[in-house]
Amino acid sequence: MANELVHHINEDSFNEQVLSSKVPVVVDFWATWCGPCKMIAPMLDAAAMDYDGRVRITKVDVDQNRALAAKYGVQSIPTLIVFKDGEVATKHVGALNRSTFDKLIADLG
Repeated sequence: MANELVHHINEDSFNEQVLSSKVPVVVDFWATWCGPCKMIAPMLDAAAMDYDGRVRITKVDVDQNRALAAKYGVQSIPTLIVFKDGEVATKHVGALNRSTFDKLIADLG
C-alpha cells in the first residue's frame, strides 16, 4: 500500500524535510532487499495517516544515501530515528510493532 503521506527523501532533501521541519519527523532507514523493512512498511503507512499533521514519516534508502546513513550511525536496518526540532530525539533499531512505534511518538512529549 503506497501512501503519499510517507515521503521518500535523500541527502539533497534531508535538511528541508527533516531538520527544518516544524513537526517531529520519523526517518525510516531501509533498503529494498530488507525483509524486516518490508514487514513494517504497512504499519508506517497507517501511522502516517493517523499522525498526519502532527508527525511526518519519511524513508531513506541506505543503498542510495550511504553518507546520510553513516552520519547518523545506521549499522543495521530497519533503523527508525525520530527528529524533533532538528535534533535526534530517539532511535529504534530493528522491526517494531505499532504499540512500540506509538510509544516512540508519545515519548516526544
